[in-house]
Amino acid sequence: MNAMAPDPLRHFAEKHHLEGLTSHSLRSVMEGGQSVAKARSFLAFQRRIDSELLHHRIITGNSYTAWFSRGEQTREQVRAFLVQFSVFSNLFLIAQLFKTINADSLQGMRASKEILANEIGVVFNAAGRRAVSSGNGGDTDPELVSSEGTVEGGVFRFRAAHFEWLLQIAERLSLGFNDVGKRRHGTPPTLFFCDELVRLYGSPDYLISQAASYAVENWAAAGFWDELIAGFKLYNVRSGEDLPLAFFTWHARLEAQHAKHTQEELEGLYFERALDEDAFIRFGNEMLDGVAAFWEGLNEDRLALARQA
Repeated sequence: MNAMAPDPLRHFAEKHHLEGLTSHSLRSVMEGGQSVAKARSFLAFQRRIDSELLHHRIITGNSYTAWFSRGEQTREQVRAFLVQFSVFSNLFLIAQLFKTINADSLQGMRASKEILANEIGVVFNAAGRRAVSSGNGGDTDPELVSSEGTVEGGVFRFRAAHFEWLLQIAERLSLGFNDVGKRRHGTPPTLFFCDELVRLYGSPDYLISQAASYAVENWAAAGFWDELIAGFKLYNVRSGEDLPLAFFTWHARLEAQHAKHTQEELEGLYFERALDEDAFIRFGNEMLDGVAAFWEGLNEDRLALARQA
């Protein structure tokens, strides 16, 4: 939500009781592109989303990442985490491909391709900024690669693939290429999450896909990246492993930019078509249940490892 709208928009919002809309939507209403009544209807829907979707347990309190942030994890617990996270990260490509194929417009397909292409190694082409090599045989350093821009005109590099960034961490933990990222390495909770991403996020039903996408983006922006980074930093200090963290810091930067875009997309969806509000909230919660299964499975695994120690 954009609480810092320019003054004319802010005054318009106050006059018509539309506080909470993004600047983009406020401008559309002010210029007659959307009615005040429709905008007020959306704000009522947003209040339902806030209370019935965004208060999901995995958004308000992730027990696993809260524990991880304290930096108390053993090497075996870090290895177990990385294996499961690599499975999710790699299998996410399938869900993103389905989302691309099932897009209901060229614009939607291109937006999904942006994510897919970047995941597999196309560096964002940010104005005035080029991809940076670390100097190790053409490696692309995720810490220095832009998290803004477009894949249009971007450069493909094998080592810019997100999975290869994870592989760099895995190798420091004595895990090889065939030890990570494959479906066979996934626990039942991890595979349930990945399958729910395909079913919901990659759904051919546009409403379901958008509800799942909104849920995923709000989960991703809820702070779990920062908790993982904090935990890894403490682990590095304590263990001396010096694990490279750029995969996680890059994604933290990326998600910080996504929150506004996600909200604008929801408002655009609401204004462009008739929306089944109950279904949107229901499918969003189903997606978050899948997310929760993944993290709760990791929590059970780390407790089991602690008992074995």
